[in-house]
Amino acid sequence: MTPAARLSAAIEVFADIEARRRPAADALKDWGLTHRFAGSGDRSAIGSLVYDSLRKKASASWIMREATPRAAVLGALALTRSFDGAALAALCTGEGHAPSLLSADERAHIDARSLEGAPLHVRADIPEFLTPSFAASLGAMAEGEGKALAERAPVDLRANTLKGERDALAVKLAHLSPVPTPLSPLGLRIAITPEGRAPALHVEPSFIKGLFEVQDEGSQLAALLSGAKPGMQTLDLCAGGGGKALALAAMMDNQGQVFATDTDLHRLAPIHERLQRSGAHNIQVLTPRRGIDELKGLEARCDLVFVDAPCTGVGAWRRNPDAKWRMRPNALDLRVREQDEVLAKAAGAVKPGGRLHYVTCSLLRAENEDRVRAFLEKNPQFLPLDAARMAVDAGLPSLSGHVSTLGPGLRLSPLSTGTDGFYICAMMRT
Repeated sequence: MTPAARLSAAIEVFADIEARRRPAADALKDWGLTHRFAGSGDRSAIGSLVYDSLRKKASASWIMREATPRAAVLGALALTRSFDGAALAALCTGEGHAPSLLSADERAHIDARSLEGAPLHVRADIPEFLTPSFAASLGAMAEGEGKALAERAPVDLRANTLKGERDALAVKLAHLSPVPTPLSPLGLRIAITPEGRAPALHVEPSFIKGLFEVQDEGSQLAALLSGAKPGMQTLDLCAGGGGKALALAAMMDNQGQVFATDTDLHRLAPIHERLQRSGAHNIQVLTPRRGIDELKGLEARCDLVFVDAPCTGVGAWRRNPDAKWRMRPNALDLRVREQDEVLAKAAGAVKPGGRLHYVTCSLLRAENEDRVRAFLEKNPQFLPLDAARMAVDAGLPSLSGHVSTLGPGLRLSPLSTGTDGFYICAMMRT
């Protein structure tokens, strides 16, 4: 496919996402199935165009003075890849499979790229209804954090210490030019191409052998801060696909027990294949069944209960930019209720002297400090741990500078730490 045809395809896919409010991955998959002539390189390039356009949807539409799929894709090319009017006019010829001719107004808007007079939600590329919560949570940093969340995310790997060390993994992946992550002692970072493409890591021999997992540095840090040690009884209550359960098992050196469960069977399903690949033998998957309490027998038994709580996912918008535009105005209220419920459920499994580790991939105060505060008011037997001390004890003293100013816990973000957005708070049962 020509670059012009790829551009037309990206506009088509973007229009499908907008019209049907569906995940970008689903729309791209369907497009590929109905356009089998497109090779893997074409599909990858189209996907990069679509995701870049979703990241910058609000600001791209503003500079184009029009909220259409065409405007969003063309505006995003101007903002993310520095295309000027002449470069886009060369693609928009109206010939063959190329987009229709660029109008004089479109060319002028592309060259100007002006965000003059744009409100916060446009400058930060966030849903307009979320502006009050975003501003209340981030204050003067709201615009900067929004812009950082609208950038491409790096590809981070976590070395599986059950099978080898990071330095040895770096040698095996030397052809990908990995560099150590700045904060996590277990991470390697792989550069993406200027077009936003990542290498096919799932076919790497080192991945197949279980030497690493793809995991954002922030997620690695959330696990490292938990204080998991060999011999502990640990519960990963919202295990999802098992990424953090695997990290905890490695920290525990396959000694002790990690119980992994999730209310969503579909999210939990991948954990079994990942377990086999990783060599983690101390993880017991508790599959939820109707009418059966999967936590029965764990009451007041666990040294560590890890709660990677269901949340709006604001902190992961770099990786899932379509999610922020599919977010509903009532989504925050729904997640807050779920977070309160899961914290109440988790509390019963923590033994005296044990730790409840609360994590979200959100930057919103309502899901983070406010939830911890509400939990502590109802559960006086729990006390928050000093966040700076928690970082030092985990061997991560540089994180002590990221203590939240809104309440207990630590905050990580693309702007402040170069990671996905995370909130991490530890509470001890007295």
